[in-house]
Amino acid sequence: MVAGIEHCVYCFDVLVAYLEGRMSLEPEFEDHQYPLFVTWNIVSHGQTRLRGCIGNFEPLPLHSGLKEYAITSAIHDRRFSPITIRELPHLTCGVSLLTNFEDAKDYLDWEIGVHGIWIEFVDDHNRRRTATYLPEVAEEQGWTKEEAIDSLLRKSGYNGRITDKIRSRVVLTRYQSAKYVVTYQEYLQYVSEKPTKHNIKHENRNPKGSEYLDEYAIDEWN
Repeated sequence: MVAGIEHCVYCFDVLVAYLEGRMSLEPEFEDHQYPLFVTWNIVSHGQTRLRGCIGNFEPLPLHSGLKEYAITSAIHDRRFSPITIRELPHLTCGVSLLTNFEDAKDYLDWEIGVHGIWIEFVDDHNRRRTATYLPEVAEEQGWTKEEAIDSLLRKSGYNGRITDKIRSRVVLTRYQSAKYVVTYQEYLQYVSEKPTKHNIKHENRNPKGSEYLDEYAIDEWN
């Protein structure tokens, strides 16, 4: 299955509904199960910057999974303040469905621009650390494979000296993804062509009032 416009539109509507206090549209796609990530970027003065990206490596039903992570990545990514309604016109939403997971032979056994990478290693204090980058990240940043691994080591929270010995401890899983990106304007056009009556329901919500402790939830930046 390939990620499509309907997945991104659904995520956009879930976020807009959350911010406006109404019910979101019903999904118009099949409820297959996939590991997935939802990425929010903001475009301003020709520059694109990340506003939130969180996903899950466990296969999730797309209906509930995209609904959950559309909000989690927009509101609960601890690296950023929650997305506000004023930012909507400048947002893009990307949905990545992850496939083809493979155990790599070593930390260099992957291809830039083709594979996403998940690393796991145990540091000098016997602490297990993990981190991931989606397939597009290393290429967008202009990194070599080693630079991408070193960045992931830092992302995992490791602050020690990075040496070949440390890199050799890395257990790497490579994967691929099907990604689709939609702008807010494309979302508006899509829903305007498919008129749906919304049931407006205002609720009191505290964006900081809940925690997401799923051990498989991984945040992503590019």
